Amino acid sequence: MVRIYADVPARRTRQVVGDLWLVAWTVLWIWIAFKLHDLIMNLAGPGIAIASGANDLADNIDSAGESVAGLPLVGDGLSAPFSGMSDAATAIADAAQAEADAVSKLALFLPLALALLAFASFAVFWLPIRIAFVRRAGAAQRLIDGNEDLDLFALRALSRQPLKALARIDPDPAGAWRRGDVAVIDALAALELRAEGLHPPTRPPASSTGIEG
Repeated sequence: MVRIYADVPARRTRQVVGDLWLVAWTVLWIWIAFKLHDLIMNLAGPGIAIASGANDLADNIDSAGESVAGLPLVGDGLSAPFSGMSDAATAIADAAQAEADAVSKLALFLPLALALLAFASFAVFWLPIRIAFVRRAGAAQRLIDGNEDLDLFALRALSRQPLKALARIDPDPAGAWRRGDVAVIDALAALELRAEGLHPPTRPPASSTGIEG
């Protein structure tokens, strides 16, 4: 059984708040990434405009050069400067387009990188905690579902829980566990399960199975 959230209200509240904060943090940085993309793309506008104008100028110069080249006798000589001016305009258009392309790439990768880093800055801390809880709580729940005996959790409590917490349950919790004191075992198991964010199961009432004579 997969348990995403704890049974203990205080811990469950912290988990829900943390998950919601991760979602809100992610959405916020996605929104910032889109805004930053639009802002950077505005910088590409002049380059695109220059490239478009230079290409139009090159086309017009080529057309003029072709017209001059059609003149008899002097056409070839007069068309040569037009060819040079067209090449210069084309070079300006290529440079402006290259700059616009570079800005477009920056507008794509910079916001994406910032959004991923912002997400990772919180997720790298929060997700391992949540994944560890889901794994531990799921394993504990499987043990509870498969075996009503809480001795294992009581034993873990004896080895893992603070001495002050154990002493509040019984002056000699280890001895009570060895004697099979049901009340102490239940209290120790509940202490351990609450540390995992789970409520202890309700032990079924003892029933008499002997044959009365």
